[in-house]
Amino acid sequence: MLAPQQTLNCNGQLLLLDQPIVMGILNITPDSFYDGGKYKNLQQIVDQAGQQLEEGAAILDIGGMSSRPGAELISIEEELNRVLPVIEILHQSFPNAILSIDTIHAKVAQAAVEAGASIINDISAGKADDTLYSTVAQLNVPYILMHMQGMPNSMQKNPHYEDILVEIVDFFIAEIGKLRALGIKDIIIDPGFGFGKTIRHNYQILQHLHAFNILDVPIMVGISRKSMIYKLLNSTPQNALNGTTALHMIALQEGARILRVHDVKEATEVIQLWQELEQAKNTYLCH
Repeated sequence: MLAPQQTLNCNGQLLLLDQPIVMGILNITPDSFYDGGKYKNLQQIVDQAGQQLEEGAAILDIGGMSSRPGAELISIEEELNRVLPVIEILHQSFPNAILSIDTIHAKVAQAAVEAGASIINDISAGKADDTLYSTVAQLNVPYILMHMQGMPNSMQKNPHYEDILVEIVDFFIAEIGKLRALGIKDIIIDPGFGFGKTIRHNYQILQHLHAFNILDVPIMVGISRKSMIYKLLNSTPQNALNGTTALHMIALQEGARILRVHDVKEATEVIQLWQELEQAKNTYLCH
């Protein structure tokens, strides 16, 4: 199953999506749900980034503000202070690496792209900053559009949908329309697992992920070590790698093109296994 759009133009660097790829997570935050406070200095971040690239990450996603349930927003200045030195040193250390900035603020997005990032990953779909869409259009870089009901500090307080798939597809149709009207060409969608959804909602979305293929844009899935896995298994984020790997295979079978993950090596292996399965299926059908 191929996403209709096969390439992303990341500031002049072409990223191929004819096969699924991995986005490695680099949280520069003290309070993220899994790896908060893990990297104490720039050298540790450079080492981790280097390892993720070596293990097969096609994109590194840098975030300076936690979006875990209950997280409070931080100031733009604090976010800039966290992410800009990291983007600058990673761009310097790995000039060919594609860096993504995970932010809801236009000012942070602009500064990050000027410092070397070439994708904007926004959990708020432009709702937190009404200048973000126009900033993305002006910067002319790919944009990751995510669905979220509410904001991180309140999103898990009784999320409710009449028909979750229809509502999320309608949301994407409306927002993609706004982005296209501004001239934004490269759009990736993220259904927002865990962002204003119950555990059951998350599994309904995963089971029917292929429904989003009607939108003709690549699908990104971010389920790595999330509560939809560890709460269901009465476990912890630290012990949720096995569950994450199992669900990554389902996501690929359902049409995901980008896996956003903490564990790059394991996700890359899942993609290799999925590719072999696809090849076996196609070979068999040819006989």
